[in-house]
Amino acid sequence: MWKVKRMNTARIVVLTIAVGAGGVAAYLASGSDDRPAQVAAPAPQVPTVDVLVAKADIGLGQSLKPEHLQWQSWPASTASSSFIRRNERPEGQNEVTGTIARAPFIAGEPIREQKLVKSDGSGFMAAILPAGMRAVSTEISPETGAGGFILPNDRVDVILSKRERSPDQPNAGDIVSSEIILPNIRVLAIDQAPKEKDGQNTVVGKTVTLELKPEQAETLARARQTGTLSLALRSIADVNTVEKRNDDNRRRGDSVAVVRFGIPSTMTSQK
Repeated sequence: MWKVKRMNTARIVVLTIAVGAGGVAAYLASGSDDRPAQVAAPAPQVPTVDVLVAKADIGLGQSLKPEHLQWQSWPASTASSSFIRRNERPEGQNEVTGTIARAPFIAGEPIREQKLVKSDGSGFMAAILPAGMRAVSTEISPETGAGGFILPNDRVDVILSKRERSPDQPNAGDIVSSEIILPNIRVLAIDQAPKEKDGQNTVVGKTVTLELKPEQAETLARARQTGTLSLALRSIADVNTVEKRNDDNRRRGDSVAVVRFGIPSTMTSQK
């Protein structure tokens, strides 16, 4: 009898310990579930303004178009006063459209008017002129300017024509010689029209402005004093053609028909 009571007492103790341990575990589990989750502190709001930026890279001398520009949020504390702000100039995108970049812009760079020039402004020609090149103007006529079919950015050959008397045959008439003195030259402007006008396919001007190297500018200046200059329009496909002049062709004479007192004769001009 005593042994039975002792066994019951031991079972009760073990059962009590098990129940207590289970209760402690349940309490701890419920306490971890009720613990509030940590919430990240909100980031401080930085005041911003919309500024006009380059949507893509804009090269030197490139004309700005609407697709080159966009409004972009910019921290107000770092927005320079030279930036074009939307709240101050809502039509700023339209105002700079058509201007010329005097310096390159990279994508995302704010547009600043200090780096722009209007197409009809005095700084336009300097903006589109590459480094090391010169803009030189010379007079032309419809006859010497390809009948008005030459437009800005076309390529031309500058031809010098001279009329000279033959010292060996003074009664034979004048000798007319022509040669290309400046091949593959870019036309910058015709008169003061640097671009084609709306609805007008040709510009018949009296003055052409050419893009020349310094030594080419000297050649043109000398040629204007010695003869008549003409422009020969080149094909677009010949823009990258490397000019090669054969020495034999230079020494070879060109036959020129000369009419003197109604009597035609053929003369040979030596270049």
